[in-house]
Order: sequence, then structure tokens, then C-alpha cells
Amino acid sequence: MRIGELARRTGASPRSLRYYEQQGFIAPGRSDNGYRTYSVDTVRVVHNVRSLLASGLTLTEIRQVGECLYTEDLSQTEACDHVIALFEARIHAVDAQLAAVTDTRDRLTAELESLRADRVS
Repeated sequence: MRIGELARRTGASPRSLRYYEQQGFIAPGRSDNGYRTYSVDTVRVVHNVRSLLASGLTLTEIRQVGECLYTEDLSQTEACDHVIALFEARIHAVDAQLAAVTDTRDRLTAELESLRADRVS
């Protein structure tokens, strides 16, 4: 199938599909006229990548999913231990970001209150 058909089947834009290709997630063939051609299996890979991105994983983390990214419909199979570990690590990173943002907000709020108090005095 060509890139437009793959985009229609997966909901990914042709631009996203070219990016996934650039990142090494999918590898199209080429027809005689130079058009990209994709196998039916590519639909599953794109669905897996998009699902993992929507869950909050980065492309770097998705690369660590391994071979099952290409061979399994991840929404229909039991998660491997290393995939669970990826999600746990990502949650830990998000928690750290939340703590940092909360700390920044608290410092800004305190400074704002101080500025307002100095203005009234």
C-alpha cells in the first residue's frame, strides 16, 4: 500500500509516517516509480507506536520495547516485564517533573505575595 492508504488506515499523517521511517520504526519498499510502499504489517507497527506515544512514552523509550513492537498488537497481548519497567520509569520521570513544577509554582506564589505586600506597605 502507498503512504496515503497507510495514513488512512492508521490515522497518522503522511508527515508522521515519514518521520517514523526516518526514526527507523518503519521501512517502506519502493515501487518502480519511486513511491513508498508498505506491507500490511506496517499498520500494526504504526498503531503500536501511536498507542505508546499517546500513553506518554517517548520515541527513545518506544525503541526499547523491542521486537514485540513489530510482531505483536500491543493492545491485545500481555505486557512484557521490560515494557512494564518502561512505564514505571516514565511515571517516575513524570512525578519528578511534577514535583519540580510544583516547587516552581510555590516559589513564584511566595514571591508574588511578597511583591504585593511590599507594594501595599
